[in-house]
Amino acid sequence: MAEFEVKNKQVLFNNYVEGFPKESDMIVTDASTIRLKVPADAPNSVLLKNLYLSCDPVMRILMRKPGDETSSYFTPYAPGSPLSGLGVGEVVDSGHPDFKEGDLVWGTTKWEHYTLITQPESLHKIQHADVPLSYYTGILGMPGMTAYAGFNEVCSPKKGEYVFISAASGAVGQLVGQLAKLLGCYVVGSAGSKEKVDLLKNKLNFDEAFNYKEEHDLTAALKRYFPEGIDIYFENVGGKFLDAVLLNMRVHGRIAVCGMISQYNLEKPEGVTNLMCLVYKRIHMQGFTVRDYYHLYPKYLDYILPCIREGKVIYLEDIAEGLDNGPSALVGLFSGRNVGKQLVSISHQLVMY
Repeated sequence: MAEFEVKNKQVLFNNYVEGFPKESDMIVTDASTIRLKVPADAPNSVLLKNLYLSCDPVMRILMRKPGDETSSYFTPYAPGSPLSGLGVGEVVDSGHPDFKEGDLVWGTTKWEHYTLITQPESLHKIQHADVPLSYYTGILGMPGMTAYAGFNEVCSPKKGEYVFISAASGAVGQLVGQLAKLLGCYVVGSAGSKEKVDLLKNKLNFDEAFNYKEEHDLTAALKRYFPEGIDIYFENVGGKFLDAVLLNMRVHGRIAVCGMISQYNLEKPEGVTNLMCLVYKRIHMQGFTVRDYYHLYPKYLDYILPCIREGKVIYLEDIAEGLDNGPSALVGLFSGRNVGKQLVSISHQLVMY
């Protein structure tokens, strides 16, 4: 590609966030420019044109002020710098022997039109482009691996077991439910609107689903859907949900703790009062992060790609168009505005060489 300089629109982090994030916590600017060439002082780098950016709940944790309990696991955003997150991009220029112009990749990038990746070893080269590229922010990317690892590796499921998933219409939950159904489990999910409940039951093949906003007693609701108890709980919400689930777990049940989105915006997280159920019922509850399971990614692709191609698995996406709409899309995660995997489309146009 000819070497020249272009404007590089970005979404900058404004300042550390307390409570629920707002669009004003981010700034969209086109003040920056970038040369479409790997610089001489970063010879092993890769220059990406970003195509899709992923909106993920963990990004709220990165907006916290340094020094809290998450600082040893996550590096917070720096005010005035672009947001970072997962995305799909095309290689515009490369100084790295493993990447060439035109390669499609997914991995950690920045919220901007073009990003210089100085450590491209963490990028995953996309080998299967017969499915939507946007899927690599979701079912074929981090959320998909999270669902696969959390359900299969942490929960050790068996055919016929009773499975409950909170935030079941989200990027991870919708896939966990379908994996469980393919195994032959009874699956119930919770979501925050009638539209989402209908999608879970009528499109994603869940056995049952309910709107938690309409349930005044979560413990009673779970008892209604699981009169014999829950074998597996895939935890995405935390707080009162976890408390209610613990009372409804079966002996030797398993809980995979993927996230607790209800707690991310609270100054003081809610306590859990029914933890003795772990003792009485000999429940195995385990937190996990997907980074411990990426070695299984090739195995996961071998399993999930045929399921997608044959229509055995459906993946719902909520796509915001353009970087200008990125802050709104990200903020909407925390009010449940999205239906399916939330992402931002930056460009549908691949570079022509």
